[in-house]
Amino acid sequence: MNQKNDFVVIKAIEDGVNVIGLTRGSDTRFHHSEKLDKGEVMIAQFTEHTSAIKIRGKALIQTSIGELESESRK
Repeated sequence: MNQKNDFVVIKAIEDGVNVIGLTRGSDTRFHHSEKLDKGEVMIAQFTEHTSAIKIRGKALIQTSIGELESESRK
């Protein structure tokens, strides 16, 4: 498959930020999960298998269309 996929940069602002990948298709399901501690950075990508990324916890999120900050789980 030769397609350009967007990357998402996620930087944890607190310990215990969860990053969850969700599948494509008729049934949306969790397919991957990571836990980040404060200061850790993850670079994620939307693919033929990943249609959405869910983030729980306080994190800085950077995409090609802008930057935003998620709120703390507490």
